[in-house]
Amino acid sequence: MNKRPSKRDLRDQLNQEVDDFLRQGGEVKEVARGETGLQNGRYNDHSLAFDKPKEERTPLTDVLKTIDQRREASRKHSKPAAEKKHRRPRKKVIYDDFGEPLRIIWEE
Repeated sequence: MNKRPSKRDLRDQLNQEVDDFLRQGGEVKEVARGETGLQNGRYNDHSLAFDKPKEERTPLTDVLKTIDQRREASRKHSKPAAEKKHRRPRKKVIYDDFGEPLRIIWEE
């Protein structure tokens, strides 16, 4: 089974890959803080969730009451529990401490 790399190993590997990229002529661009969240120079309006006023909620208490009434009515009209069937006797094997069968008994 292979040993999973530690965080230190992953960090060292990533730093090595960045150094190799820079040595081969690669460039890293400096980006101003927050600039990546802009679209066409403005913040994405869809991502800001708290700039709208609080909306009025629709009261649902009457709907919940009717649902509860239906649920209670269905419980009252449900079928009574069926009587238990008399089951046939079942064979049960008794084992000793070593897992060897000792005897067979019949259970009801």
